[in-house]
Amino acid sequence: MKDNIITIDGPSASGKGTLARNIADFLGFEILDSGLLYRVYAFLFESGLKHSQIPASIKNDVSFKSDKEGIVVLNKNIDITAKLRDESTAIAASKISSLAETRENLLTIQRNFYSPAGLVADGRDMGTVVFPDAKLKIFLIASPEIRAKRRQLELQNRGQEVNMHALIEDIKQRDLKDQTRELSPLVPADDSVLIDSSDMSPEEVLSFTKKLAKKEFNK
Repeated sequence: MKDNIITIDGPSASGKGTLARNIADFLGFEILDSGLLYRVYAFLFESGLKHSQIPASIKNDVSFKSDKEGIVVLNKNIDITAKLRDESTAIAASKISSLAETRENLLTIQRNFYSPAGLVADGRDMGTVVFPDAKLKIFLIASPEIRAKRRQLELQNRGQEVNMHALIEDIKQRDLKDQTRELSPLVPADDSVLIDSSDMSPEEVLSFTKKLAKKEFNK
């Protein structure tokens, strides 16, 4: 068992990213945003690279830096963060993530994010596939309606307008696809702690997770 890994899995807009950043700051751990990594993969694929070329490109050309707003991604020293956050990239990442070649290529890359200082890994299959030996596994959920409101606010803050009904349906369809896919379906690990954030603030989710972390890591 990895004594210094926390995995946070769950559907889109459930609050994984916010929780991962905050609990990583609290513990002094490194962070892996696997959803962002899949978007990087989709971005490079859409840019014309072949599957076989992408792992080397991510290793040699892509860098991740943390700031107050989250994670900044540079590709050949060019900031591509805004592009990665576009819905078009999200859709492309969702499609390409279902391919066995994509998941195989990213498995080693994701595991290489491990740090002796500790790691918080956020995604869909961190606790079931990527780090099945993690000491603390969290599965974070929220209702589709709540998640759609969160996503709408996020997009509005970027100057994008969205249709709420369409957003809810998109989230439901993405959930169904993630939960029923053959490769690494979105399911909680048997030893994960389920947290429903529908009626919880980010601060409440963090407070609850801190209690779990203190117990597991003696912090």
